[in-house]
Amino acid sequence: MKLFKKVPEMPSDDLSINRISQKTNAVLNVVFLLWSLACVLPLALVVIVSFSSEQSIFQNGYSFFPSEWSLDAYRFFFKLGDQLIRSYGITIFVTVVGTLFSLAITAMFAYVLSRSDYAYNRLFTLLMLFTMLFNGGIVATYMVNTQMLGLGDSVWALILPMSLNAFYVIVLRTFYKSIPLEIIEAARIDGAGEFKTFFSIVLPLSKPGLATIGMFTTIAYWNDWFLGMLYIVDQKKYPVQTLLWSMQNSLEFMKQSSANALEYAEMAANAPTDSGRMALTVLVVLPILLAYPFFQKYFVKGLTVGGVKG
Repeated sequence: MKLFKKVPEMPSDDLSINRISQKTNAVLNVVFLLWSLACVLPLALVVIVSFSSEQSIFQNGYSFFPSEWSLDAYRFFFKLGDQLIRSYGITIFVTVVGTLFSLAITAMFAYVLSRSDYAYNRLFTLLMLFTMLFNGGIVATYMVNTQMLGLGDSVWALILPMSLNAFYVIVLRTFYKSIPLEIIEAARIDGAGEFKTFFSIVLPLSKPGLATIGMFTTIAYWNDWFLGMLYIVDQKKYPVQTLLWSMQNSLEFMKQSSANALEYAEMAANAPTDSGRMALTVLVVLPILLAYPFFQKYFVKGLTVGGVKG
């Protein structure tokens, strides 16, 4: 009595296809590995150069193995003390409040546009698409925000102008359409109103889309320096990106922040250039990199559903 049956041999055509697929996977793995290194190595070089001395950079250029390590670039920027901490606090406040406020507006607006039974669906969709193609320009935007809304030299000038993005509304609206209509109809039959349906059913099912849009919005608020340069006059209200931009482009800011001319002269004489630029990049990029692991699991699903369906 045979305990095991003989496994039928795989046809030669299937074997050849299997070999081809293995070779293809190997090639793709190598390509993806090289691509990943191409993305990671420049960032690693930036971090290493930021810890290099100016003398080693002057002698050997940018190198993964500097001849001399130094913290001078970071010591130089941390001499600002309270100003740097205050700017980080403003940036964190703007990023957190701006992201939550933007998500709330975007989520509700996209949900309304996703409902085909809404009477003004077509009108508001056209108005939203119009803003993607045309805008009033910097002068008109500046006049509206400063004279009509009174946002000049205010932290809210860093939040409100970026609170609604038409592209994010379209992505989230498409994500809402992937939710089965039967669920919403069942909630309506059970007596749930529009707000109850939205907050209790639609939002929990939309976590991947909300996380994706939330991450993009967080990055946009964190990296923004232009609004601070445009609207903020008081240097104590500078977000960290505008502060570092000012430090990189002009030493006049350090002159105004110094206690006296001798301190300014010493700071200007010892100011790092190449390593200082890399240290600035690390100070700006590192905090936002720490947020990626919390949103990574939602990225693929959120972008796939939001970009394919609809």
